[in-house]
Amino acid sequence: MPRLALYALVVCALAVAAAVVSFVQGTWLGVIWVLLAGVSSNMAWYYWRRGPRVTS
Repeated sequence: MPRLALYALVVCALAVAAAVVSFVQGTWLGVIWVLLAGVSSNMAWYYWRRGPRVTS
C-alpha cells in the first residue's frame, strides 16, 4: 500500500470519528469534518490507484 494512501485513509477515519462526535454533541461543525473526510477519501483512492512509483 502506498504510504500517502495510508496517511489519507487515517485522516479520513479520524475525520469521520470527529464528525460523529460533533453531531452527537449537536454542533454543525461536523459538516466540515464530513467534507474533510470526503476529500481525504478521494486522496486515498487516487494514491491507491496510482500505486507505488519508482523514481531514480
